[in-house]
Amino acid sequence: MGTLSLKLPESIDRHIQKIAKSEGVSVNQLIFSAIAEKISAIMTEEYLQKRANRADIKDMEAILNKVPNRKPLEGDEF
Repeated sequence: MGTLSLKLPESIDRHIQKIAKSEGVSVNQLIFSAIAEKISAIMTEEYLQKRANRADIKDMEAILNKVPNRKPLEGDEF
């Protein structure tokens, strides 16, 4: 496991300490989770962009044209 030393502004440190305490986790665990979430978001965005780049508009339109034209179910009007 790698080690990372960070210098944080006191205001951010106070927020991290408060949030970690309220979540019942260590500061290290909170920071680890935040970094993991950010990495996951970036990787998901990259994956979706690659998929979108491979998309064919004509294929998409053909699929959408198969959707029946009908009124929405009650409660789904908006």
